[in-house]
Amino acid sequence: MRIITANTNGIRSAGRKGFFEWLAKQDADVVCIQETKAQRDQLEDPLYHPEGYTTIYCDAIKKGYSGTAMYCKKPPNNVTTALGWDPLDSEGRYIRADYDNISVISMYLPSGSSGEEAQARKDVFLAKIYPHFLELKASGRELVICADWNICHKEIDLKNWKANQKNSGFLPHERAWLDKVYEEGGFVDAFREINQEAVYTWWSNRGQAYANNVGWRLDYHVVTPGLVPTIKAADVYTDERFSDHAPFTMDYDYSL
Repeated sequence: MRIITANTNGIRSAGRKGFFEWLAKQDADVVCIQETKAQRDQLEDPLYHPEGYTTIYCDAIKKGYSGTAMYCKKPPNNVTTALGWDPLDSEGRYIRADYDNISVISMYLPSGSSGEEAQARKDVFLAKIYPHFLELKASGRELVICADWNICHKEIDLKNWKANQKNSGFLPHERAWLDKVYEEGGFVDAFREINQEAVYTWWSNRGQAYANNVGWRLDYHVVTPGLVPTIKAADVYTDERFSDHAPFTMDYDYSL
């Protein structure tokens, strides 16, 4: 099972930069997209409906903002795109595809970088989504939560960690929330199971951040423990730049 997660920072922009040509060569079973920044009526071109995949889009009410998508080679048994609370529902931040014994989630957590109000909304989101994770895990299903988490967990996960300790994305309480997801919730950062190196998935468009690899690891596969023995490989693709994030692929010895 190959699962790709990618924040496209505008799926139409990524499409113009060759994202879908790259994707066609990846033989992914599930593709999780965040930040589509488009409405479905703007995505009628076949480019945005990859051949051989069931296509799911979840749009924000606000045009040109947020939004998630999922492309599934095997049609899911069930799809969920709302949990009954905002901003998750109104901003199109969640898609879950359920199969027989496993669920795959594409999720886009809010950023708090624009100010105190944005950070407060992010904190509310974190408080509300955590019990949902526990509920899904308690059902006994395996889970792969693919997301732009908008949080770096450890110092190794961003280049300039000392200078960012008071900035959204590396605040102590955000990092403690991820600690809770892993330690109390029992979830696992799949990438860190097989790679302990400083690897980044997002680079600011300011200055020469990408050229100098001054990045942040914001895009994770978070999985249930039962999937840990199945983890085979991980890859962050940086040969081409489709977005300010890089596509992140993981392979599992597991069949949908």
